[in-house]
Amino acid sequence: MKYEATSPNDYISQTPEDRQEALKKLRNIISRNLPKGFEEGMQYGMIGYFVPLSTYPNGYHCSSSQPLPFMSFASQKNSINLYHSGIYAIPELHKWFINEYPKHCKRKLDMGKSCIRFKKIEEIPYDLITELVQKISVDEWIAIYEQNIKNVKNEKR
Repeated sequence: MKYEATSPNDYISQTPEDRQEALKKLRNIISRNLPKGFEEGMQYGMIGYFVPLSTYPNGYHCSSSQPLPFMSFASQKNSINLYHSGIYAIPELHKWFINEYPKHCKRKLDMGKSCIRFKKIEEIPYDLITELVQKISVDEWIAIYEQNIKNVKNEKR
């Protein structure tokens, strides 16, 4: 589902009513627990959390005028999706999340590279998401990002 939102509040207000409370709770948990230095805003049509250009002026390699994305969430047609770049970039974090998930949710994990899909809103594991968002600082994310980008550029040569 695509929303023409200009702010996180605007985005949530445009979603179906039965999802708004879950989205508000998810936003609140992320905002309260994300390490200092990340900013919240709209990015790629979703509520996003990113490293601002004032901290990392190089921006995102795909579009250097865009802040470096870190995580986001969205209301999609059949699910609420959480996107976490650290899960994709850090194998140890990916493994940790997969191992912890069954301790917080009975439903089978529905996950892509960085996307975690929650089809049953009442089963979103907020405690696990709280732990996840606390795991990487802005400085750590920049270092991981730069290391991965340098490796990708070197492989293409």
